[in-house]
Amino acid sequence: MALPWPELPCFPAYLLVCVQLVFLGVLLLASLLQLFKQKNNHEDGITTNGNTKIYANGDHDGDEEPPENPTADRQQTAKCGIPTKTSIACTILLLAVHCLLLLSMLLSFSGHNIISPALAGSCSSRIGTLASEIAQVLSLAASLFAIRNVIKAESTMFPWMLRAWWICGFLLSASSASLSTYLRTTHPGKKLELPDYVNFLSLSLSSFLFGISIHGKTGIATATATFSSDMKEPLLPAEGQSKQRTRSPYGDATLLQLVTFSWLNPLFSVGIKKPLEQDDIPDVGINESAAFLSSAFAECLDRETERQQSSDNTDDAGGSSSSPSIYRAIFLLVRRKAAINAFFAMASATASYVGPYLINDFVDFLSRKKERSLTSGYLIALGFLCAKIVETVTQRQWIFGARQLGLRLRAALTTRIYAKGLVLSARSRQGHTSGEIINYMSVDVNRITDFIWYVNTVWMLPIQISLAIYILRTNLGAPGSLAALAATLLVMSCNVPLTRMQKSYQTKIMEAKDGRMKATSEVLRNMKTIKLQSWDSQFLGKLKCLREVERSWLWKSLRLTAITAFIFWGSPAFISTITFGACLMMGVPLTAGRVLSALATFRMLQDPIFNLPDLLSVIAQAKVSADRITSYLQEEEVQQDAVEYVPPGGDERFDVEIESGKFSWTPELVSSRSSSNVTLDGIDLRVKRGMRVAVCGTVGSGKSSLLSCILGEIHKLSGTVKVRGTKAYVPQCPWILTGSIRDNILFGKAYESERYERTVQACAMVKDFELFSCGDLTEIGERGINMSGGQKQRIQIARAVYQDADIYLLDDPFSAVDAHTGTHLFQDCLMGILRDKTIIYVTHQVEFLPAADVIVVMQNGKIAQTGKFDELMKQNVGFEALVGAHSQDPVGVGTDNQSGKLVQDEERETGSIGKEVYWSYLTAVKGGVLVPFIVLAQSSFQVLQIASNYWMAWACPPTSDSNEPAVGLGMDTILLVYTLLAAGSALCVLVRAILVTTVGLSTAEKLFTDMLHSVIRAPMQFFDSTPTGRILNRASTDQSVLDLEIGQRLGWCAFSIIQILGTIAVMSQVAWEVFVIFIPVTAVCIWYQQYYTPTARELARLSGIQLTPILHHFSESLAGAATIRAFGHGERFITGNLGLVDNYSRPWFHNVSAMEWLSFRLNVLSNFVFAFSLVLLVTLPEGIINPSIAGLAVTYGINLNVLQASVIWNICNAENKMISVERVLQYTNIKSEAPLVIEDRRPPPNWPSIGTICFKNLQIRYAEHLPSVLKNISCTFPGKRKIGVVGRTGSGKSTLTQAIFRMVEAREGSIIIDDIDISKIGLDDLRSRLSIIPQDPTMFEGTVRGNLDPLCQYTDFDVWEALAKCQLGSLVQEKDEKLDASVTENGENWSAGQRQLFCLGRALLKKSSILVLDEATASVDSTTDGVLQKVISEEFKDRTVVTIAHRIHTVIDSDLVLVLSDGRIAEYDTPRMLLQRRDSFFSNLIKEYSTRSSHMNLNLT
Repeated sequence: MALPWPELPCFPAYLLVCVQLVFLGVLLLASLLQLFKQKNNHEDGITTNGNTKIYANGDHDGDEEPPENPTADRQQTAKCGIPTKTSIACTILLLAVHCLLLLSMLLSFSGHNIISPALAGSCSSRIGTLASEIAQVLSLAASLFAIRNVIKAESTMFPWMLRAWWICGFLLSASSASLSTYLRTTHPGKKLELPDYVNFLSLSLSSFLFGISIHGKTGIATATATFSSDMKEPLLPAEGQSKQRTRSPYGDATLLQLVTFSWLNPLFSVGIKKPLEQDDIPDVGINESAAFLSSAFAECLDRETERQQSSDNTDDAGGSSSSPSIYRAIFLLVRRKAAINAFFAMASATASYVGPYLINDFVDFLSRKKERSLTSGYLIALGFLCAKIVETVTQRQWIFGARQLGLRLRAALTTRIYAKGLVLSARSRQGHTSGEIINYMSVDVNRITDFIWYVNTVWMLPIQISLAIYILRTNLGAPGSLAALAATLLVMSCNVPLTRMQKSYQTKIMEAKDGRMKATSEVLRNMKTIKLQSWDSQFLGKLKCLREVERSWLWKSLRLTAITAFIFWGSPAFISTITFGACLMMGVPLTAGRVLSALATFRMLQDPIFNLPDLLSVIAQAKVSADRITSYLQEEEVQQDAVEYVPPGGDERFDVEIESGKFSWTPELVSSRSSSNVTLDGIDLRVKRGMRVAVCGTVGSGKSSLLSCILGEIHKLSGTVKVRGTKAYVPQCPWILTGSIRDNILFGKAYESERYERTVQACAMVKDFELFSCGDLTEIGERGINMSGGQKQRIQIARAVYQDADIYLLDDPFSAVDAHTGTHLFQDCLMGILRDKTIIYVTHQVEFLPAADVIVVMQNGKIAQTGKFDELMKQNVGFEALVGAHSQDPVGVGTDNQSGKLVQDEERETGSIGKEVYWSYLTAVKGGVLVPFIVLAQSSFQVLQIASNYWMAWACPPTSDSNEPAVGLGMDTILLVYTLLAAGSALCVLVRAILVTTVGLSTAEKLFTDMLHSVIRAPMQFFDSTPTGRILNRASTDQSVLDLEIGQRLGWCAFSIIQILGTIAVMSQVAWEVFVIFIPVTAVCIWYQQYYTPTARELARLSGIQLTPILHHFSESLAGAATIRAFGHGERFITGNLGLVDNYSRPWFHNVSAMEWLSFRLNVLSNFVFAFSLVLLVTLPEGIINPSIAGLAVTYGINLNVLQASVIWNICNAENKMISVERVLQYTNIKSEAPLVIEDRRPPPNWPSIGTICFKNLQIRYAEHLPSVLKNISCTFPGKRKIGVVGRTGSGKSTLTQAIFRMVEAREGSIIIDDIDISKIGLDDLRSRLSIIPQDPTMFEGTVRGNLDPLCQYTDFDVWEALAKCQLGSLVQEKDEKLDASVTENGENWSAGQRQLFCLGRALLKKSSILVLDEATASVDSTTDGVLQKVISEEFKDRTVVTIAHRIHTVIDSDLVLVLSDGRIAEYDTPRMLLQRRDSFFSNLIKEYSTRSSHMNLNLT
């Protein structure tokens, strides 16, 4: 019997009237304001352009007029876009149907029987009904008027009020349609009438308007719109960006394309034909570009700073100013987009609960088919389908929007971190190593962007829980709903302590990762020194220990994650048991429909229960990462007011002025009572325009610090520093960028051939270009690894010269070049092309002092003497001691090079991920024996879960009319069986979670160890051709994926397949006909997956590859930050970084978009299958199927779209993540060096006892495609003799020393030391028996003792003795920590000369029979050099010493001199014999030096 048609309350109708009247009032007010503006503009002679202000960044403001160009000849050729046309059509149709409905109501109320009086109104009051419908018609008419104004004004965006009304209209239409559906379902005897059709049609039309309101754009194309669109493109491509870029299709997409993601179709059509390249990927939109986001984030920070300052001003006057909150700045950056995402997320959450709500009605319909019409069943099916469609659209949009927000935030934070790195003070730089900052960029930023994805859970969580409790309240009454709520809260509360523990673990993991990355970066940077000193095993062990600390925290974190997974999977069973138990005790009847509805609801509750701990965990991780980044961004910057920059020109004669200057590298340690930590004190210096000022002094006297105070690098405690004009700076340690030689010289300046040629000639680079196969286009390796020390020095001198600056600051520019080249540089550069410039140069070459206008002598951080050379020599205070050591000091030479392309493009696989990659991962631990047990545990869980649900559906009575259970058992027994089955399934989940965690972490550890061993044992050529960033990217980002993600991803692939197989089994058990549609739909899904995968795979690979240049560029920029600041090129480097970030964003953005493209299509297909199943169940005659089991099938079918999409999504996502495994595996198979030890060929313990080195027909080349560097070298270095090696740049000197240490293997010939062929013994046995003092001094972060004796082989007495001999004993004694005195990264808290002395100390400790000196004293003054040469002569008098030097006195006293030329032996004899031959190369060197020093010798006499 049908129920009577209810009378509805009139409050909603009156509320609707009020809303519509507000809309009409606001629209009227806006129209009046628009007319007023047009009138004013007309009076001023200005033509208006609508009510939309178009900013350069693409944002719009509907309340302001755009700036106009009165002289522009604009053509008013507005072309309406699809959104505008659609809005007009929908509004007209809505107006028509509501006018028809209003007319029908008036006729019905007047007695005409058009529609039933009960249906004519929406409430019991006719006045309320008519007022509501009249207000609706008026609002629609006003909407048409508003759209007309939009077209007339040529606005690019719909007004905010109109968009708000469309959204409101959609919600009202949805409510009315839902109410009609509900009433028709509960009153099946009533037929559909006109108001019902109007409601359903209004919902369809309002849906289109709702989509248009979200999109916001009108699509109107005008001359102005085209202009503004063009203005969005950058005027010049940023450094690192491709010049040929495809316009972003996302920015030009229509509403339908945005909803379906079909704007990606052109990219897929390219990706299916060939592997994608970077240039195939379209550009990102303006709102995703790094330049726009960097500017927007900076503006947000500035606004927050202003707000904070105004807040501080209201506090106490003595209160300290707070730093701007990065959290609030992030909120300001993302709030608008986040609000739209939140709306979509809440709509998705609401739609997802429609299915569980309708299940009881559906089971009730199937149980009473005879009493109800098929129409009501089809309406229920339609309700299911509509809810799934809304869920699909909104879910895809909010997930895509969250990823989009993550991209924007990543770009903003990355650019901010980079910009901060360029202005860090020296003290802050020492506190944050390159490895740590790389972690900020690669790990911490990712964790913050992950939080952006999870933040929508905050809005969804209360909605999901509220709807779940409402559905339970409807089906099970108050007892059941309250019990479910209590159980849910109990489960959630269990996650609180787990989240706190997870937060602490995440902090520890990040600290451990920082330590490991810091050490890894240091090892990679100093790999050459480590191999030369045979410290491979020591540093390998150090990295393993650091990894073990990280692994222990990872294990604790993942173990906690396994417990969380157990709670997630077991929570539905626990909550359902508690709920059903409460119903049983309170006497609430449990029917099949109610039980199934409750089970579906409990499954839906899994999401909020699972998302809560995830959300809390992500919040914890993001909080830790945000605090770390905040701490970094608040680090001390270079003192902005340290130097006062005065415009050049005017009457001022001084380019550099320092008055009463007091400076310190450690200002925090300087107290008013003590000045022990003051670096420079009492500095008074005035340098006139065009003067040449030489700075000299002993090691550690403050020479480099004096230049730093002019640059503003050192902290100024007091005094003033004034600089007039532009600066150019040449640091003591060469800083070379990866790229061509020409790029390094131009350094951002435009190429001018005449100036470039003059610069190259003045810097003696012409000869070098002739030696290179590619000339000045030869690519330089990372840190100039394939350039000699002299070449790197001349390149950076040329860089400074080409800048044509006013002031030149040169820090020991001649130490790394030979005498001939040094003379050329001094004459042609300093005295030639720079003769009119102001030059301040630090030098240890005393022969360059007489030409200086003023000489500044530094001593203990103070200016001890100033004056001309002759004046200082006459003062007899201390200057003559520095000069005295020069009386026998001539010349030296450079080293060799390779030419051509050294750094190869990063390895990139193409095509699908090879099966061997999966197999290698799965079988890495114990041959994969645990993998079947994981699958078995998950399968058991699925079987037990289905069995428990099947049991409840089958055993419970189908309707409330039949009180007896179907199996003849009591409800308590039925519930007991259900509880046992549910507990068993939960235990299976626990076993599976623990196994996945164990296997995943063990596999990650195994692959990391293999990669670490492979990299450490790689030959030096690998490090020469591989940027450090590539290796660090694998050790950081890729390893994080292996540690935390890939095991779970692969597990989810298997789990989702098992789940969907279970769902298919349940549905097919009810109606096998489902397979008729399921099989072809599955085939279409597989086709989509195969169509999607090639494009997505290459996008993921490209995004991984494009991340490395960002890290590499950042690493190089940090290393040369002082040089970048000195040249004033900070903005250029920031622009280059923006281009690199965009290059990374392009594949990443399109990769996540492609994932949504696939997910949308799979969801739509699965919705189609589900709808077909529902229609089939409704259509089948009664009695063919069990209504309870059919309800169970629907319960599982609700999630069919999610499961079907998750299978494909998990497979694709796992394949994308497997790229990290693929990249790590690439570095586990690097070709290794020779074995460290060959047991059956170990040399005697005292080898080499004599030190004779014999070269037999030695030929060396660095690669097969490169020419030989050493050619047929045959000679013998007698034991216990001193051999000097000299030669021009590129002659092969350094290659010869590398061959002795087997840093590069001989292609032909051999090297025999004391009758043992070194190629036959292990590398450790060879290198540990030899000593070398390299040209580039290397120190490791730690202590003084750790740097001298990292293997802890010597006593403290031995270490102190070595320090005393190398002139460092007194300096270390002054330190409070003595031998434990700290050494920062790269030894930056010690001068270059002191670092060189430490390297000498290592050799003195080692006391090897063979010592190689490769420009060992180039960075020390002549006095110290003389002392050291004496120490070397005494300490190594009975040892073989091979010396490569630029100071001739270091080889003039040698027993033999080897002269190399173009890789061949030019001369080899005693110095005396070579000097007797006037045409010998050695004689020419002496002559060059004598000519250069003739003026010096006159002064000395």
